[in-house]
Amino acid sequence: MPQMQMRRKRLEIALQKLKPLESRSAKLEQYETPAAVASDVLWEAFAAGDIHGRTVADLGCGNGVFCIGAKLMGAVRAVGIDLDPGAVKVAKENAEMLGAEVELVEGDVSTLSGSFDTVLQNPPFGAQTRHADRAFVEKALSLAPVTYSIHNDGTQTFVEGMVRALGGRSETIKRYKFEIPYAFEFHRKANETISVVLLKLER
Repeated sequence: MPQMQMRRKRLEIALQKLKPLESRSAKLEQYETPAAVASDVLWEAFAAGDIHGRTVADLGCGNGVFCIGAKLMGAVRAVGIDLDPGAVKVAKENAEMLGAEVELVEGDVSTLSGSFDTVLQNPPFGAQTRHADRAFVEKALSLAPVTYSIHNDGTQTFVEGMVRALGGRSETIKRYKFEIPYAFEFHRKANETISVVLLKLER
C-alpha cells in the first residue's frame, strides 16, 4: 500500500477515537462528521496544498474533528469555533487526548476574526432553520481564500449562486454517503443515510 494511503488510514483511525458530543441540539443540526468522511476531506485539502504549513479554521467545529485533524496533518495553526459550550468542551478533551495544539473558541461563527489560509466546515444543512448554512459560507469566504464545505447533495446550485453573488466560485469535489444515527425525536430510523457533497469554495 502506498505511504499516502497508509497515512490516510492512520488519520482515520485517530479520528475514530474522538469522543462524540455528550448532547446534541436539533436547532443547531449537530451531526458529527464521520471519521471516514472527515479524513477523506482532510486528505483532499492536504493533497491540494491547503493543510500542511497552513492556518486553518474549523467553523462549527463540534467535537473538533476538522481542526484536530488539520493539526495532526501539519497545519501551523488550527482554530475551531462553536456556539455550543458543550461542543467546545468535548473538542478540548479530544485535542488533549491526541496531543493536538488547537485553539478552541466558544461563539457564533460570525464573531471569528482574522485571516486564514483554509476553512474546513460541515455547516448546518438548513433542515431546521432555512438557509442556516448561509452565515457559514459568507464567513468562510471572508476568512480564507479556500474553503472545503460539506452540503446536502442537491443544494449545489443554491450554494454556487450564493458564492457567485459574494464574488467567489464553487467546485464540486466529490460525494459521500453520510450516516446519521438516531439523535432526535423526529428521527424515524435508528440510522439515516443521506448523500452529501464536498464543495471547494474560492474567493
